[in-house]
Amino acid sequence: MSLRRGWIWIVLGLGLLAAWAVGARDDRVPAATEVELRQLPREARETLALIRAGGPFPYDKDGTVFGNRERLLPRQLRGYYTEYTVKTPGSRDRGARRIVAGGDPRTSGEYWYTDDHYRSFRRIRE
Repeated sequence: MSLRRGWIWIVLGLGLLAAWAVGARDDRVPAATEVELRQLPREARETLALIRAGGPFPYDKDGTVFGNRERLLPRQLRGYYTEYTVKTPGSRDRGARRIVAGGDPRTSGEYWYTDDHYRSFRRIRE
């Protein structure tokens, strides 16, 4: 193989490595995406209390599996996450606010808040 071809293969290999590194996901969530419980709206704090109590929940979809299709939360097996509606004052439907719980919703301590219908999440820090 000529020296020139060798360099081409090296450059291509480095390019592929760089593309992989950019596309690789670290499942740890940065601290900047956390929110203190006390900073959440009153309705979110009430929803979290209902989750811990095991209900009753005001919406049929509360407690159903959240599929994490957006892949914004750490990857887990299907069924690990469940979602709950956070009431939005003045909204005629469920609105955009949700809490997603990981593991056993009553005890895991792993809760995520979204106010933009799954476009972003902040982990709830208690």
